[in-house]
Amino acid sequence: MQASVGERIVIHGKTVESSDRHGQIVEVRGADGAPPYLVRFDDGHETLVFPGPDVVVEHRASA
Repeated sequence: MQASVGERIVIHGKTVESSDRHGQIVEVRGADGAPPYLVRFDDGHETLVFPGPDVVVEHRASA
């Protein structure tokens, strides 16, 4: 998985009752866009994310 600062990330809920979490990547700590990512979620919480199979990066369209 590769990502860039400013791209959006979605962590899908693991159960039916769990909602998805959405956030923006504010720092990429791995080499060449690799994880881990510092993510600021829409609720303002920031955490270091090591993506698993439930994570999707919404890449920006290139111009």
